[in-house]
Amino acid sequence: MSSMLPGDQNNNKKNKPEPFGEIFRSMNDFFHEKPIKGFLQTIDDFFKSPFPNGAFTVETQEKAEEFIITAQLPGIKREQIQLNILRNYITISVENNEIETAEDKYAQVFQQKLSRQQSSRTISLPQPIIENKVKASYRDGLLQIRIPREKGKTITIEE
Repeated sequence: MSSMLPGDQNNNKKNKPEPFGEIFRSMNDFFHEKPIKGFLQTIDDFFKSPFPNGAFTVETQEKAEEFIITAQLPGIKREQIQLNILRNYITISVENNEIETAEDKYAQVFQQKLSRQQSSRTISLPQPIIENKVKASYRDGLLQIRIPREKGKTITIEE
């Protein structure tokens, strides 16, 4: 006969440790301590940012009739893009402002985070740019700027 009573078997199950419980607790503590927590947060921030290094890709083509500037701006809205022209320079600027708010169950704000990213690229052309002849379009994350080439006056050389 066993000396254990039926009620004692349930108590033994409660006291029996989980086989991997300590390992899981150790790993959880590892990922929530610094520097690992900071490293993982940095990785998350990297993938949230449209331009991780603050730059975006710009390509310039020179054709017979015009210059075509193409900028890849994935995830950017048209309102966030600004074009500035000064003499023979064109600057493409992108600004992204985000406000993240965390609220408790009573709708009282207890955390608010403002994130601001700004990036710009300046392209130099071999001729002055006439602003009212420049055309720009933005579709599917691709900005395209068309700048007509200006023809100078040809001078014939006399003998």
